[in-house]
Amino acid sequence: MLRSTFRLAGKKCSQTFDLSPLRHAASTWTSTTAIKFKEYGDPAKVLYQTTEPLPATLDPGNVALRFLASPVNPNDINMVQGIYIVKPPLPAVCGNEGVAEVIGVGSAVKNVKIGDWVIPSINAFGTWQTHAVAPATDILKIEADLPLIQAATVAINPCSAFRMLYDYTSLEEGDVIVQNGANSAVGQAVIQIAAHNKWRTINIIRDRPNKAETVKQLADLGATHVITDADFKNRDVIKQLPLAHLGLNCVGGKAVSDMTKLLQDRATLVTYGGMSMQPMIIPTGAMIFKDLIFCGFWLGKWNMENSTEERIEMLNNVVRLMKEKVLRPPTIEPVLLKDFQTAVKRAQEGFTGAKQVLALDEESLAKIQEEVRAYAQA
Repeated sequence: MLRSTFRLAGKKCSQTFDLSPLRHAASTWTSTTAIKFKEYGDPAKVLYQTTEPLPATLDPGNVALRFLASPVNPNDINMVQGIYIVKPPLPAVCGNEGVAEVIGVGSAVKNVKIGDWVIPSINAFGTWQTHAVAPATDILKIEADLPLIQAATVAINPCSAFRMLYDYTSLEEGDVIVQNGANSAVGQAVIQIAAHNKWRTINIIRDRPNKAETVKQLADLGATHVITDADFKNRDVIKQLPLAHLGLNCVGGKAVSDMTKLLQDRATLVTYGGMSMQPMIIPTGAMIFKDLIFCGFWLGKWNMENSTEERIEMLNNVVRLMKEKVLRPPTIEPVLLKDFQTAVKRAQEGFTGAKQVLALDEESLAKIQEEVRAYAQA
């Protein structure tokens, strides 16, 4: 049993997670049920479910895995569409992120043991499947006393937020960060880490029917200011906001031009996504008279360019923030693997407010639903 205390909407909350049902180790594995694609295109048309055999025995350096939960991230959708930088050999199992339990180890494996929880250490691992056999070098061990929701989503979004906040400028107490896509999982992590360090945030969201609800959600996480893209038409609103030392962009297009109005001289704007699918619009005046710095960030590249030890250190820092109740999990909607099309469709809709997470079996689904109810009731 794990007793977890966390902060939700300004209140200190406690709950108990019984992880034991998810931590037994199976002695055999024969096949995997996976979501694959054999050509690039519309996920609704090219994704399909298949059941295929796995090797009956393990090579010395391999491990057998039972996946527990795997989120549906934008890079998963983009990979299937063929517009992501990573293009695995086809046919391929979809999914870049997820958490699995080790259920078998080869004779030469030293970094993990049966019962450990692990996450992929490579891009395009193929996490939308019930089981896998893979080299032990392709996984990283994580602490198994995290709630399943956090373990499944620890590898990409909070790590991206962590790196961008610490790698591009030195922020001091009271400094300001401006970001668009602020209600995304990365945006929520940015807000929480910033609030923990007493950095102020200006958080831009799309104008929406449930604006008040979204503003409250972000304020509860520690957001200093929340505005919509429509507010840039009101000069009085913009003039009242402080200028930022760091900007984080995941939208692109005109949203970048808007953000430059809220950046101080020689500030840095980091682009880590392009949700609008439009080229960035950078005003000439912002370049000349503000001397702004524009650069890009991709966690996959950071992982490839840095050592395993450095990545483990980053994960340990993020997990520590989770355990210290600085970082709470994103709002999620769990879906069984067989209902993957529903999850993929929801992930592409606007204003859903929740990350889709595939539960790889009924047992994991029940555990995730239990955690979701506990967070909602706290």
